[in-house]
Amino acid sequence: MRTFVVVTFSSEGGSASQVVNRLMDMGFETTLGSHDFVYHWDKNATSENVIKLVDDVQKKLKGMNVLLQFATTQ
Repeated sequence: MRTFVVVTFSSEGGSASQVVNRLMDMGFETTLGSHDFVYHWDKNATSENVIKLVDDVQKKLKGMNVLLQFATTQ
């Protein structure tokens, strides 16, 4: 299972490098294509794990004035 994130930046918010560093600290990898980041789950991950990850990302990026779009696939 993988969770993808698309980040939309604001000129009034944190820098791209700050956002990248915070997400990579959480285990995300940068990716090319229609998504900016990907998180790879182990095979025992549940939907509750995904919800907790999204909550954690929101907390980690709070105040950085970015918009986030998440998508999780098998």
